[in-house]
Amino acid sequence: MNMNDGKEAIGGIIHSRRKARKISQEQLADIASISPRTLRDIEKGIANPELETLMKICNVLGMEIKIEVIQ
Repeated sequence: MNMNDGKEAIGGIIHSRRKARKISQEQLADIASISPRTLRDIEKGIANPELETLMKICNVLGMEIKIEVIQ
């Protein structure tokens, strides 16, 4: 899996969860204190979100971040 696949996967998950919660991009961006442009780019798989940004989004959407280290 290349880096773009990971960004697209994260963006798709956020998009799906946001839609399921019936929250607009503008509402989510406002509540998470991020720019709407940043959220759009994350959902499209263009932007690679910083951990802090991802945590804000996940907090609003009721999601957890799990990090798995593969050796």
